[in-house]
Amino acid sequence: MTQFIGVEDMRRLVRSTGTKAFLTQLAGYVRSDFSRWSDFEKSARVASHSRDGVIELMPTSDGQLYTFKYVNGHPSNPKTGKLTVTAFGVLADVETGYPLLISEMTLLTALRTAATSAFAASVLARPGSKVMALVGAGAQSEFQALAFQAIIGIEEIRVYDPDPHAVDKFMANAAGFGMKLVRSGSVEEAVKGADIVTVCTAVKGRQAVVSASMLSPGTHINAIGGDCPGKTELHADILGVGKYFVEFTPQTRVEGEIQQAAPDYPVAELWEVLAGVKDGRTDAADVTVFDSVGFAIEDFSALRLVHDLTAARRKLVDLVPELADPKNLYGELIGTVATDERSAARATEVA
Repeated sequence: MTQFIGVEDMRRLVRSTGTKAFLTQLAGYVRSDFSRWSDFEKSARVASHSRDGVIELMPTSDGQLYTFKYVNGHPSNPKTGKLTVTAFGVLADVETGYPLLISEMTLLTALRTAATSAFAASVLARPGSKVMALVGAGAQSEFQALAFQAIIGIEEIRVYDPDPHAVDKFMANAAGFGMKLVRSGSVEEAVKGADIVTVCTAVKGRQAVVSASMLSPGTHINAIGGDCPGKTELHADILGVGKYFVEFTPQTRVEGEIQQAAPDYPVAELWEVLAGVKDGRTDAADVTVFDSVGFAIEDFSALRLVHDLTAARRKLVDLVPELADPKNLYGELIGTVATDERSAARATEVA
């Protein structure tokens, strides 16, 4: 039997845990897994690109557990009432190969992206950062605001999006967050003097939403919208003033903001900063850039957290046959191996 987490199950889990508490715990799991980076198998995600978007598989393993995520990115989907990003994931036992958990990951990916962003900022941003510019008020925006409030202590959000309805949505959803919310009239207005700039747009193509001239000394940029070949958000002139930090360099050079840079443009991986192998911020005036494209270890952390939080009560599905004789799979097909004991084991809820 395999544990199943559907959309409503995820809603209940996050609500019962508390969204900020869930984000904080998830950031801790990501930090823990990045701190043992050498334990993991690492590879760039497998991507299938089309005219309209991309479908990707993101696998990793630490030798005991294996995970993969299926995820898409289709920027035009909202025009037809569909989400830009959807996902599901699997957590499996390496020893047996059996899937332990299959979970929705549309909500969970939004949570893990925000938690990873705030975790990276806790390593790279100036201590005491209080004001964040949020450029892009789409599906990720509220998650980013909550994560940065819970983990960094952000008190003011300046939001800009060319779609006023998206800003209306954000302002309504974030009204109860306990933060100062400012509707900005332009990117420049939002970014000016901000401690942290989060850029989370979904438009496919080379964009230059934020440029070096907009930034103040000491700004930390959280760039999360540029996540596939040919899709960027930051002007290339920031390469000349910023210190860039990534998750997994081979993937980010193809998909991230540094696809605009020379192949030998210097970057540091986040785990290297945690391990003291490379420097992070060394001066209050440094402009730091977390060039995030999303990496499989973050999904591993998220699925591991969900599995741990639901240990006391799990919904099970019969994804894998349970056989008295594991060599008699044909008997399962034609129904000759059914037993009362096996039927009882296939209850949908266990305490």
